[in-house]
Amino acid sequence: MRKNHRKIAASLAFAALASVTLAGCTAQELNGYMPGEPGTSDLGDMISTFWVNSWVVLLALGIFVWGLIIWATVVYRRRKNETGMPRQIRYHMPIEMLFTIVPIILVAGFFAFTARDQAIAEEVYTEGEMDVHIEVYGKQWAWDFNYLPVEGSEYDGDVYYQGVQAEEVRDENGDTTGEINEDELPTLYLPVGAQVTIDLKSRDVAHSFWVPEFHYKEDTIPGKTNHFSMVAEREGTYIGKCAELCGEYHSMMLFKVEVVSQAEYNEYIQSLRDEGNTGAVGDEANRNNQNPGTKVPVIEHDQAE
Repeated sequence: MRKNHRKIAASLAFAALASVTLAGCTAQELNGYMPGEPGTSDLGDMISTFWVNSWVVLLALGIFVWGLIIWATVVYRRRKNETGMPRQIRYHMPIEMLFTIVPIILVAGFFAFTARDQAIAEEVYTEGEMDVHIEVYGKQWAWDFNYLPVEGSEYDGDVYYQGVQAEEVRDENGDTTGEINEDELPTLYLPVGAQVTIDLKSRDVAHSFWVPEFHYKEDTIPGKTNHFSMVAEREGTYIGKCAELCGEYHSMMLFKVEVVSQAEYNEYIQSLRDEGNTGAVGDEANRNNQNPGTKVPVIEHDQAE
């Protein structure tokens, strides 16, 4: 009975210590030092949860292994008047089984949870489920966004935006300051809480569409269309970038994502329409047409993809 009381007391003390420790953690620490905050996007929260849980399991295993190393070092240290090699242990079946079974369980568990979350992340909304459909074109070294019309949706569409490469800020002597003019970055608008499907394409070389605070990226590959769906859950401005080395000005291939209310989103779409940006810019807007004299392979995306 006394032993049970000790176990209960030890468990309560450990739970209290863990609660106090976790209560002192910042939002960034609870998010596993991943960029952004919880509640930014549905994909981001799922991936962040997997990341944090993985670290908790691995840290607990690491503490257990480090404890065994320290214990063995202290208990089996060489003592006074001892000479020669200590007694060697071989073919200890329980330990051999532990060293074999535990890694198999860990690898199988990580594989299962990775496959589960990846399958969820790659699910794409059907035409009846999506609220907003956006076609993103990567190009050296900027981005174009086509806001495609969605039948029956309360979100506006059928307009396009063409972005330009990031511009460096220069001082009065014409020298670069190391800063970027963020006001001129290509900007993608997303309505908060809407089910968005994004088609990713490229007009020249491989790029990668990455918004670090969404914890998700997907490649844009010439001649192939990739898709992903998501829900942006927090209004705000987020910086995106190309995550695939794509040429001389790869580092300047930046963009912004503005997550806004439905009214602000529809107002922005209308502003593009007022500027005459009706419809979409597709494969035909490649640099063979935009920059004559620069040759690249002819790329045509399958519209059925």
